[in-house]
Amino acid sequence: MADFTHLLRPQSFDELIGQKHLSDKNAPLRMLCEKNALGHSFFFGPSGCGKTSIARIIAKKMELPFYEFNATSIKIEQLRKIFEQYKNTLQRPLIFIDEVHRLAKNQQEVLLPVMENNSVMIIGASTENPFFSLTSAIRSRSMLFELYHITNEALEELLQKALSNDSFTCDEDAAEYLVRSSGGDARAMLKLLEFASTIDSHVTLDILKSLRPNALSAGSSEAGVHYDLTSAMIKSIRGSDMDAAIYYLARLIEGGESADFIARRLVILASEDIGNANPQALILATSALTSVSKIGYPEARIILAQTVIYLASSPKSNTAYMAINEAQKVIREGVMLDIPKHITQQNEGYLYPHDFGGYVKQHYLTKPLNLVKLKDIGYEKKIKEWLRNISEFS
Repeated sequence: MADFTHLLRPQSFDELIGQKHLSDKNAPLRMLCEKNALGHSFFFGPSGCGKTSIARIIAKKMELPFYEFNATSIKIEQLRKIFEQYKNTLQRPLIFIDEVHRLAKNQQEVLLPVMENNSVMIIGASTENPFFSLTSAIRSRSMLFELYHITNEALEELLQKALSNDSFTCDEDAAEYLVRSSGGDARAMLKLLEFASTIDSHVTLDILKSLRPNALSAGSSEAGVHYDLTSAMIKSIRGSDMDAAIYYLARLIEGGESADFIARRLVILASEDIGNANPQALILATSALTSVSKIGYPEARIILAQTVIYLASSPKSNTAYMAINEAQKVIREGVMLDIPKHITQQNEGYLYPHDFGGYVKQHYLTKPLNLVKLKDIGYEKKIKEWLRNISEFS
């Protein structure tokens, strides 16, 4: 069985498929690497987008010994042995840690000394943004790079390289399915081809569908349509058009879109576009995400339909979305307020609201900020009225 993932792994930035923002000659990552000036780095992006390949290319270009680990199974003693091995040498190794967001705090602390003295180069990878799980000490010593789904055009280019192998043939409609059903995941496409060509040296659409009945996430054979359908569904829900929302949901489902992906988008919408106008929306959407992950198709379509109808018919408010955007903008502009002493751990002068019937007037900011602008919509109107009442009659 041909191991296409290994055979087609890029050996240089020029051979890398996709991620042009990292691999082009004028890309900062590549320029730093070629000048032997790249520091500790963390990559995050979807599965099969090239995170490990880029780490290997960096090691090869900078002529660094390459050690690969997974954060779910890595042992501190393994790391210490490598540190000791290169302690008094002029060469430093590259330690690549996949699923880096799963590193425990004590494991991160072991990395700090070698990151500080640059005796080792650390590169981490994750499908999630790892900066939210890494300590501030590690964040301050490293750079963060985001990777994206591989485009269908790039997948087609990779597939043509695989099809140059003369040990098998592939029907045209099968080749199209390999690309459109892989959802931007190069590894998933090559693995499907690998198993199909092992079953029969002539790869057909029937063989592929017997191994992968539904698309991983793409939902359409046309580049960009997957994202257009998702956008259309979200905008229809935001616009309270139930029929349009259900139609686009059906298009996504029939196109092979994963139930998990749709449910995740609905959870985001429930908070971003409905929020406290109907707090139950987020609860239902989150419940739908849990349910479809346990049940799967075909029944998951009913759960998704119920959720879409409920969200489309709910009152809409983007207050929470606008509020956190404004708060982050204020902070980025340098508004770093001191915390009033009475609400720090010292509690000096703090008035406990429950001793005053649930509310007592006191300052929680050293400077007034008007970040949350509640609307007269749905339950949010009640929240606004309650806040106004307690401030007026306390």
